[in-house]
Amino acid sequence: MEHRLTADDRKKQLVKIGLMMLRSKPIHELSIDEIASAAGISRGLLFHYFPSKRDYYVAVISAAGRRLLRVTKPDAALAPEQQLREMLTQFVAFIERRRTAYISFVRGAAGGDDFAVEVYDETRAGLTKRILTYLGTPEVADDPTSAEYLRIHAWLSYTEDLAIEWSGLAAKDRPYGAGRLIDHAIEALHVLRKL
Repeated sequence: MEHRLTADDRKKQLVKIGLMMLRSKPIHELSIDEIASAAGISRGLLFHYFPSKRDYYVAVISAAGRRLLRVTKPDAALAPEQQLREMLTQFVAFIERRRTAYISFVRGAAGGDDFAVEVYDETRAGLTKRILTYLGTPEVADDPTSAEYLRIHAWLSYTEDLAIEWSGLAAKDRPYGAGRLIDHAIEALHVLRKL
């Protein structure tokens, strides 16, 4: 006898399928029919769990944002500067491993899809707040109008773009390895904070 999934388990399964497909195509190109087929359900049943295509896309891209925050969270027992380095190491590794999906995440936000913009902004704010804490300035982590918050937020964009471009090069053509990229990003951060 086949085991029926609970509603929560089915929703998780559908989001997981979407995350897997997101590795090779942008969010707006995910086919609801392909997702339903991969789950072994009808398109109509998918809409029982997610009222609209947009609701489904929001669930998938939100899961992608949470995954990024989860995999880049360093060991809290490390010293703050080591936490920063570990977070960056995981951030660069995540972009390198899931480059297509990550670009889809970034470009979905850049393309103005409201749900993608909101999730991307929340994810970026979460990373920015972490970095401010590692730098010993947690008091500005919740103040997006402060100069320090804006500076760290902008630096994160620089580091993200650097990692995207670097990971797009064939390994033999990269001017340096991941370790040097992370060293450079940290050096750039300290220089930027002095300006």
